[in-house]
Amino acid sequence: MTELLQNVAENAVYVLSFFVIIVLVFLAALLLEKAARKKNGEAGRIFTTRKLAMIGMFSAIAMILHLFDFPLPFAPGFYKLDFSELPILVGAFAFGPAAGVMMEFIKILLKLFIKGTSTAFVGDLANFVIGCSFILPASAIYAFHKSKKTAIAACVIGTAVLTLFGTAFNAVYLLPAFSKLYGMPLESLLEMGSAVNPRAAGGIINFVAACVAPLNLIKGASVSLVTLLIYKPLSPIIKGV
Repeated sequence: MTELLQNVAENAVYVLSFFVIIVLVFLAALLLEKAARKKNGEAGRIFTTRKLAMIGMFSAIAMILHLFDFPLPFAPGFYKLDFSELPILVGAFAFGPAAGVMMEFIKILLKLFIKGTSTAFVGDLANFVIGCSFILPASAIYAFHKSKKTAIAACVIGTAVLTLFGTAFNAVYLLPAFSKLYGMPLESLLEMGSAVNPRAAGGIINFVAACVAPLNLIKGASVSLVTLLIYKPLSPIIKGV
């Protein structure tokens, strides 16, 4: 806890910008959810006591899954795959995009309290933003029209956005940020990729195309597949119906 507070103090400006991004993403999700509820003729409060309790439970499950990440053979060791978006996507389908963004944030917050940060919050911000790039479009599409076909389309579009945005975000922001954070030339990071995956050689575009895009595609596709298989039978239990 002391180490975490010290990291917050040392990176106050960055942490503040982190929270600004979280607020903006949450507001966007809230506006989308309100529009979907209006279109579907849904009344009542967006956040009920039961929904908040379920958000907390799904966030805790997501945090546990987030801790059990693992590397893949086609990417350098600092890229790891986890399935923390699985409970979040299930929860976001049940409770809406605003709940999905809340779960992404609480997951990161719980992880910071338990494990701290080894990247001065850079990796944590990246995990939140890239996670939301998957959860937000998928849950928003499903919120407007809840059917099996829409759920499939939502997962496909969410996976596409995750893959494209996550890949571009790594090239434009994350890799340069890690290079600066660790005082390591960007070329050295890229060489770590080409050492395990020859297709990553030849610059940052080749690197993210060969290492980052497949990782995001695998994550989005696997989480989507499992969600589509389990959401329908779990939905009545989650919603207390």
